[in-house]
This record gives sequence, structure tokens and C-alpha cells, in this order.
Amino acid sequence: MSINRRAFLGWAGVGAAASSLGMAFANRLTQPPRIASADSPISDLEEQTFRGSLNSYKFPKDFFWGVATSAFQIEGAVNEGGRKPSVWDTFSAIPGRIKDGSSPAVACDHYHRYKDDIKLMAQLGVKDYRFSIAWPRIIPDGRGKVNEEGVDFYKRLLDELNKYGITPHATLFHWDSPQALEDKYGSWRSREMASDFADYATAIVTRLGDRITHWMTLNEISQFTHLAYGVDSQPNNAPGTRVSSKKEVWQTSHHALLAHGLGCQAIRAASPKPCAIALVLDIGSTVPLTESAADIAAAQKAFHTYWFNGGIIFPALTGAYSPIMLKELGADAPDIQDGDLKTIHQPLDDFGINLYTGKYARAANNPQGYELLDFPKSYPKMQATWIKFIPESLYWAIRHVSDTLGRQDLPLFVSENGCITQDELNESGEVIDSDRILYLRQYLRAAHRAIQEKYPLKGYFLWSLMDNFEWSRGYSDRFGIVYTDYKTQKRIPKASFNWYAECIRQNRVV
Repeated sequence: MSINRRAFLGWAGVGAAASSLGMAFANRLTQPPRIASADSPISDLEEQTFRGSLNSYKFPKDFFWGVATSAFQIEGAVNEGGRKPSVWDTFSAIPGRIKDGSSPAVACDHYHRYKDDIKLMAQLGVKDYRFSIAWPRIIPDGRGKVNEEGVDFYKRLLDELNKYGITPHATLFHWDSPQALEDKYGSWRSREMASDFADYATAIVTRLGDRITHWMTLNEISQFTHLAYGVDSQPNNAPGTRVSSKKEVWQTSHHALLAHGLGCQAIRAASPKPCAIALVLDIGSTVPLTESAADIAAAQKAFHTYWFNGGIIFPALTGAYSPIMLKELGADAPDIQDGDLKTIHQPLDDFGINLYTGKYARAANNPQGYELLDFPKSYPKMQATWIKFIPESLYWAIRHVSDTLGRQDLPLFVSENGCITQDELNESGEVIDSDRILYLRQYLRAAHRAIQEKYPLKGYFLWSLMDNFEWSRGYSDRFGIVYTDYKTQKRIPKASFNWYAECIRQNRVV
């Protein structure tokens, strides 16, 4: 079979626009295409090679595909097995705090239905599962006596995962801190929280380290500090406290960084076998508006101060707060005691990137050398308006860690990526979430580009396995690839479940 010149140039144009193909293929597209003619048609082999380069999106053989959840969002059983309240239990009970007025008391009832949920993972084909352990289920008072009944639940969970050959990746803290510590000293406002977290880490790793060799300390420091402690008003999207200054808010994230550092030390000291330790952060991904040298440099400068990057990811991965961020904060910068940065900057085996969207940046003739751009009203977004559709933000988050932070040595994985969609059952009882498939397909192609350009991305955890209690949004937002009927607790795999299963089966973006 031969193809005509118009068809070939059309394909080449599509390829040239698809920047996520990677540098090697992009370079190829800059070369003049061979033009088909009657005397020299494009061969079947050439056409197949071109189409393969354009469409394969094959991942390395050792790349892992996983799903992720968190304890508070799925477990339920808040008053069972010796568990005591977390700050989120208290917050959720305040009228008006949860959008739909719902309660997390049952959530997905995973505490009782974990075996069925693990069967779904096996059906999906994942071999890696990221979950979190509930601190108030293990040490109900935050410090002191360990609740062995709570530990036993996770032992049963881990044994069931092992039955299906699924590797557990455990997050020690995913926002559900014990209410007892909030009552005692104000949770993250106190340095005591870091020490108590380290003791909790020791208790867990001592008891579960024979079953878990992949640990993550904290999930998204910014969310349970900067979004939970307010200055001018009481935070209404997360449990926390109204404090008197911006400096006090930054002090909470500094204490969380200390908890991470002490937690790393505790894990290594307590683990009965060699293990891998990671930190998981939500990155503010600054995306160059054009991939010109000027806009790329602008995005790298903007990365220091966008979101909370300079005061959280920088100290964790480089051992120092971003000087640009510190200059911007001035007197609002946190107090840093001698030895703090050394404690915070622990060696890591991996780093987890939570990424849903990003922000465009371009070069500007101003003191900063860049400007962050507002989105036009017509910019595409998912059901949740905060999730702007920026697939390349995942590629740039990966690239910023390696290049902007200078951590080319650090293996990376995507610890969360996904989106909220409408997700309604049709007359046949199906959820055809083609919009979620669109989102995931493009973000995974961006991840593929990073690998093609030799960035050290080793795996991907989709958020989330199933619809769950979405914090202050209650049950109104659905992130899952499995539909949860909260009245019956029936699980219904969505169209995206089958699509992701095929990606896993073929080890590529389909």
C-alpha cells in the first residue's frame, strides 16, 4: 500500500503538533519529510514505522501501573476496632463544613469490604497499590499505647494483597491526625507533632515492616498546613486553626517537614528488612506558555514561588528553602533551628508527585523575569473547575524536580493523578466516563514524553481506585474508576476501569 503526499503531510503535521512524543521523535519531525511520488511511494514498512512512532506510547518493561486510596476516604468504621476520632471526624461533624452534609462514618466501608476491593484490583491487573494507614487507628490518643486491634486490620489487608501478588506502598500520614493531639497542643502548630509522628512511624514499621518494604512518610504537606491554618479567617475546607500571622502558618509546614525527616530516620531504624522511603508532595507545576528558551527559563524561575514549592519541596529535596521564596516571605519566613534542615533533608529512595493541573508562565520584562498567566474563560476544565486541562503540567512537574531542583539522581513516580467527572449511571447501569479517559490518556502521554527524554519516572498511581469521601466535598465529587453506590456499597467498574486495564495489559497508553 502507498499513501499520497497530502495524507503523509497531514500525518506529519499532526506529529509536529504533538510535543509530548519526546525529543527524539520531535527531532525527527524537524527533518524534511520524504515525499511520496509515483516513482517513489511510501512503503508499508515506512508507514507502519511512522504510525508506530506516532501512536505506540509504550512504557519500559519495569514501569509499574497502580491505583491509590487513603484510609479516611474509604475505610469507614470510625468507631470500630479501637479507633478514636481524627481531626477530620471532628471537622466533618460541624454543620456546613461538608458540601453535601454527608458523614465519613461509613465511606466505602472498606474496613469490612477490603477483600472484595482487592479482588477488583486483581481484575484491573495492577500489581502496585498505594494506600494510607490511619494514625488514630494505630495510636488512638496520638501518643502512647498502640492499638493492636488496629494493627491487625492492616495485617489482614496486607496478607490479602500478598495473596494476589500486589505490592503495598504505604503512606503513613494522609491528613487524618489524631484529634487528641489537636486538643493537647494544636497539632502542626507544635514541634511536638514531629516527634509524635516519628514514634507512630516506629510503632507501625516495627509491626508491619515484614509485610511492607515501600513507605511514604507524608502526603501533600501544603494541604494539611497552609490550607488548614488561616490568618484572616477560619479555614473552611480543612480542619485547622485561625492563627495570628502568616509566619505561624509557615511554621506548621516547617514542623511537617521535620516530621518527615524524623519519620525517615524512624523507618530506617525500625524496618526489619531493606526498604524504600519516599515523600509525596503536590507540586505547583509551572508550564512554559511556549517551549522557547525564554519561557522555559521563566517557568523555572516561577517554580520557586508558585504554590508552596520554595518552602516545602525545596527544603525536602535540596536541604534549603528557596532563597527567592525566603526573600519574598521576609519576616513571615518560619523560624528554623540549628540542625532542622539536616533533619529535613533525609536521603530518599523515591519521590512521589501528586499532580492534577498546572499554571502557564512566560518571560516578562519585570523584576521577577516571568509572569503567571490567568486562564481565559473558555479554557477547558474538568467538572471540578480547579482541574484545568493541562496534560503537559505532568511532564513539567517531572522535569522541574530533575532539572530545576537539580535532582536528576532521584527516581520519581506519579503518586496521584486523576480527575472528577459527572459519572452517572446510564439505563444499562454503566458509567461511560469517556471524559476521564480523555484526561488520563493525555496526562499519561505527557508522562511517556518524560521517559522518552530520559527523566527517571518509574511508575504511576491513578487516583483513585473508587469513588470515596472527597474531604470537604463529601460524596459529591467522584474521582474513581470504580463507581461506588453509597446506599448499597455496590462497586461498578466504569469505562475508565476497562480502559486502564488495557493500558496495563499492553504496557502503553491505548
